Amino acid sequence: MTTTAANPAATANPLRALGQYGQSVWLDYIRRSLITSGELQRLILEDGLRGVTSNPAIFEKAITGSSDYKDVLEDPASRSLDAKALYEQIAIRDIQAAADALAPVYETSLAHDGYVSLEVSPSLARDTEGTLEEARRLWKAVARKNLMVKVPGTAEGIPAFQQLIAEGINVNVTLLFAQSVYEQVAEAYIAGLEARAAQGKDLSHVASVASFFVSRIDTAIDSMPAAKASGVAGKVAIANAKLTYARSNEILSSSRWLALAHQGAQKQRLLWASTSSKNPAYRDVIYVEELIGSDTVNTIPPATFNAFRDHGQLRASLIEDVPAAQAVMDSLAKAGISMKAVTDKLLEDGLQQFQTAFDALLQATGKASAQTAASSA
Repeated sequence: MTTTAANPAATANPLRALGQYGQSVWLDYIRRSLITSGELQRLILEDGLRGVTSNPAIFEKAITGSSDYKDVLEDPASRSLDAKALYEQIAIRDIQAAADALAPVYETSLAHDGYVSLEVSPSLARDTEGTLEEARRLWKAVARKNLMVKVPGTAEGIPAFQQLIAEGINVNVTLLFAQSVYEQVAEAYIAGLEARAAQGKDLSHVASVASFFVSRIDTAIDSMPAAKASGVAGKVAIANAKLTYARSNEILSSSRWLALAHQGAQKQRLLWASTSSKNPAYRDVIYVEELIGSDTVNTIPPATFNAFRDHGQLRASLIEDVPAAQAVMDSLAKAGISMKAVTDKLLEDGLQQFQTAFDALLQATGKASAQTAASSA
């Protein structure tokens, strides 16, 4: 009886196998017990996890949905802190612990991966100077070289991002929906690095990702009758991502970028965010399977992470049939749907959702602290 060798990509853990396509897997989730239980370490070793992202909604669920933070809340020193200071104490400790767990990834990848993201307050989304001040403060407080400070891709956030890159602070630019805004972010990254290079400073350990949100686009467009009638329902988010990826590759082939790369600069990678499938009619791993390509990151929430490990299909999907992606966007315009109007609204909605989650987070933190103080009185 003879056997034939199986395709390694087909038999390997699909999460680990994404690395064969040049894509890094990050986890869109953090909680104290993820780290203390050894689960984060297992994900790194067994699933090839390369990074972690967080946001106010994730921390709100962690604090209200677990007893992980009882020690902090019961600490007498915590009772003198306001809700935001108490939240930051909790968040910074978790971010530091996750960063330490990912430090070997950071070192072996030569600062390419191994990052943990922490967001500036959503209330600063329209405040350039406020964003700069808070980003610098969080960078100093966490004191880990594999931190990425999350800054929103607003008109006010992008100049702050450019300055932070010039200062050598790693940044995850979040809430990107439109290719045109991504281009502004890519320009700001290049300009920030050029300013840093002009000062004779090292470029090799400055890193950034541009977090491009995916499933929320389909959720918004699929609800429009014109989208269904024109046949673009369920296709726009992936088409938009493919065209943005193609544009990213053009930017990374430009003479300006190549001059920086020659000085050791790292590419700013597109990071696919909002990659859980919101529509039960779609394959549960669609926003992973259809967004596989080199020099990208996919940050995946736990349920989708587990689903892709179980039944993810692998192929270099991002470079497939780009003309068809353009045809989808052309059909969208012909149907009378303005992509700019959709993405502008998604940005505003995203900012509001993060602000609402942050407010709930502070309220929950303050309430938990008060309840703990009362029970120990």
